[in-house]
Amino acid sequence: MKRVFLDTINKEDMSSLYKWFSDTEFLSSYDYVLPIPMSKEKVDKMISEYNEENSSIIFALRTTEKNIIGIAGYYDIVKDNQVATLFIGIGDKSYLGKGYGKETLNELLNYGFDTLNLYRIQLNVISFNTPAIALYEKAGFQKEGTMKEFVLRDGLRYDLYMYAKINKN
Repeated sequence: MKRVFLDTINKEDMSSLYKWFSDTEFLSSYDYVLPIPMSKEKVDKMISEYNEENSSIIFALRTTEKNIIGIAGYYDIVKDNQVATLFIGIGDKSYLGKGYGKETLNELLNYGFDTLNLYRIQLNVISFNTPAIALYEKAGFQKEGTMKEFVLRDGLRYDLYMYAKINKN
């Protein structure tokens, strides 16, 4: 039974996004840039830019009860090459480790391959994010490269892995 779906981000969702993007623990795994809490204005600007650019799409990740639990989508969409970079961020910690990431990934893959007509979907993941790495590999993503010691977290260096999945259908 389907428990999550991709939806538009609305004004009522913004309080959750403000909370997540001010949480350094969430930001630490969400992106490879330094996890600095974002102001409401900066979050508003980020969401606005995602919605205005032709090279990105962002979704609210919702449970079937319509609760927002995260965000997901694509950036660096290159339509001519049928390529895009996928991202997932589950901000509501009570949904972590319960299969919602897997369901979100499946929704994004279906959307990317079927709706966006992508040939290649790629992503970046920090080496310490072992649950995400296991999920991506189980879904058929292939590791294509390593940027050695690219990420600095709490005084330690971590590799950044690049993965991709090709639509062979």
